[in-house]
Amino acid sequence: MEHGYENLLIDFPEKDVARIALNRPEHLNAMTYGLVTDLHEALDAIDRDHSVRVLILTGAGRGFCAGLDLTGFGQIPGSEGFGEQQQGMAVQPHIAELVHHMREVRQPIIAAVNGAAAGGGFALACASDVRYCGTSAKFGTAFVRLGISGCDIGVSWMLPRLIGASRAWELMLTGRVIDSEEANRIGLVSNVVADEDLEDKCLSVAREISRNSPFGVWMTKEVMWSNLEIPSLRAGIDLENRTQILAAGTEDSKTAMSSFLRKGEADWKNR
Repeated sequence: MEHGYENLLIDFPEKDVARIALNRPEHLNAMTYGLVTDLHEALDAIDRDHSVRVLILTGAGRGFCAGLDLTGFGQIPGSEGFGEQQQGMAVQPHIAELVHHMREVRQPIIAAVNGAAAGGGFALACASDVRYCGTSAKFGTAFVRLGISGCDIGVSWMLPRLIGASRAWELMLTGRVIDSEEANRIGLVSNVVADEDLEDKCLSVAREISRNSPFGVWMTKEVMWSNLEIPSLRAGIDLENRTQILAAGTEDSKTAMSSFLRKGEADWKNR
C-alpha cells in the first residue's frame, strides 16, 4: 500500500499489523486539514489491504493528539469564497467523519495513547475499538473550555457508552483533564502501562486478535458497533443470529472447529 503521507508515519511492526502515527510532533499532532485528509486516505488504504488484520493508532513524539490546531486548520478546497459559517460547516464534517471512517474500517483499531489526547484527539481515542495508554497520558474533551459546546466529533454519543452517562456529563460539562490512572479506573482505557511498555502491550493485543479468523474479527467489530445503535435486545439478538450462521458457513469456521477438536491451530485462508 502507498504510505507516503506528509502528516502520518505508517509502518508494519509485525506480520498482520499496521501502525499509523500522527506526525506533527512539534504541535503535539494537532489536527490540520492536511493531517485529517491524510488520515482519511490512510484508513481507506488500510481497509483495502487484506494482509492487515489489526491497526494501531498512535502519535509521534510526546503526544497522541492535542485536538484542532488553533493556529490554523487550513481551508477545505472549493470553500474559499464561502462565508465564515459556511466554511465552518465545510470543515466540521471533514473532521467528524473520521469517527464514522474508523468504525467502517474492517480491521480493529487499537489506540496507543501516549501523552495528551485532547479535543479531537480524545475523539480519535474514543472512536478506536480498544484503548491502552501510557502513564503520561492525559485525556480531556476540551471543547467547552474553548467557548463552544462540549459535544463534538461524536464524543457526546461515544463517551456515555464507554464510561456511563453520569461520568460523561461531568467530564464534558467541566472540560476537566483526567490522568491515566483515572482513565483506567473509569473504564475509558483497557489498561495503563509504563510509557516504555505501551508499544509492546498494543502489539501483544494485536497478536491475540490476529490469531482469530479475519471474517470472525470483522463481523465482531461490525456487530458490536451496530448493537450500540440498535433499538432493542430482540433486534440485537436477531443480528447476532444471522451473523453467526453466515460466519459458520465459511471454510475458515469449518477448519477452526476441526483444528479445535484436534487441539491444533487453524490456518486462516479468509474463505
